[in-house]
Amino acid sequence: MASYPSSPPHQDHAPGPRPHGAVPHPRWWERKGVRATALATLLAVSGAVIAALVREQTGTEGFLVGLGLALVPVPLLIAAFRWLDRVQPGPWRNLVFSFAWGACAAALIAIVANSFATRWIETATADPTGADTLGATVIAPVVEESAKAAAVLLVFLFRRRDFTGVVDGVVIAGVTATGFAFTENILYLGNAFGTDQLTGTGPGLSSVTAATFFVRVVMSPFAHPLFTVLTGIGFGIAAVRAPERGKVRRILMPLAGLLVAMAMHAFWNGSSSFGEYGFFAVYAAFMVPVFGLVTWLAIYLRHRELRTVRTELTLCVGAGWLAPPEPFALGSLKARGLAREFAAHYGGKEAERAVTEYEAYATSLALLRHRARKGGAGADFAVRERELLDALWERRGYARAALAYASQIAAPMWRPPVYAAPMAPGAAYPPYRY
Repeated sequence: MASYPSSPPHQDHAPGPRPHGAVPHPRWWERKGVRATALATLLAVSGAVIAALVREQTGTEGFLVGLGLALVPVPLLIAAFRWLDRVQPGPWRNLVFSFAWGACAAALIAIVANSFATRWIETATADPTGADTLGATVIAPVVEESAKAAAVLLVFLFRRRDFTGVVDGVVIAGVTATGFAFTENILYLGNAFGTDQLTGTGPGLSSVTAATFFVRVVMSPFAHPLFTVLTGIGFGIAAVRAPERGKVRRILMPLAGLLVAMAMHAFWNGSSSFGEYGFFAVYAAFMVPVFGLVTWLAIYLRHRELRTVRTELTLCVGAGWLAPPEPFALGSLKARGLAREFAAHYGGKEAERAVTEYEAYATSLALLRHRARKGGAGADFAVRERELLDALWERRGYARAALAYASQIAAPMWRPPVYAAPMAPGAAYPPYRY
């Protein structure tokens, strides 16, 4: 593991001209712009197709009603995952991609594959009821969790710098599942509205639409995110391991998380066949405790990240990269917010942006150093560390004053020495206490 550079960056650290032919020119399909355009086109086409399929099943009016009702839990779930990701916020483009994949691509894969498999089983067995039960408890969990896990895999492979631990896996997986549940809720709520229209049931608490809204949006908006978060935890554990070490474990952990997600999804879908009160029994005795456990784990990991930031950045102080109060301020979300407010008040938007970027780079540096200490850094550790240190040095002007001010609520307070007896003349004073 490399040590911190002993001096700030100078001009001679800047990379020189790249030798001709040292890096081959990327082929057209390897360019980022081409890949981004292809991915956006895929998601747009998937979204158009899934919207047309859902509208065909629910009708235009049912589609609009379902769309409006399905939107209700989305901002709350996105805000919850964004709150969890406050220590090292990932870029918005990853969240937008994850939500779009879940709502468009994963939903399209699920609706087509589930329908095809259920019809095939019905034709082969001549048992429509058994085919529906088997489709809900076996086919749907496998297809849906695999389709949602594809988004986590893509971020893990192509946005590796943004995927550094379990919290990142939880956030990416949860946002993907939120998008999937959004589309699925449009379908269920739209069909429920159509049923009310056919039976002549008006709007009210006794309608099928109200019952569906209560079960899917009020009682269990976290169901799909909870299942897929288990897959994200597996990918997060794999992310903290070095690419050169434990390759088998790095493959098995995401697979184990995916299998657990499938099993939990199947158990949840099969709860309706456990009797009249099977659904409520599974909900109270299984879903709520597991949800509480996963929530506690996510919050615990967030607090552990803050402790890691404070511990690892203390090593930067001796090398002169950070001022002594900064690790304490950067290890507190409250102090970080206070530093941004201080910068915005005295330096405007430019200063606030510099402090925000400084906090993000410092957090990335601390977590990178922590992974290296645990043997989880990749071959590009030294290059990445140097990039982060240079980025911190460029923004130190605004950040140091703001973080020094904010550290007053996070740094240890000096306390005057307390003596049990009067000091004798000429006696040495004991050291100060902090």
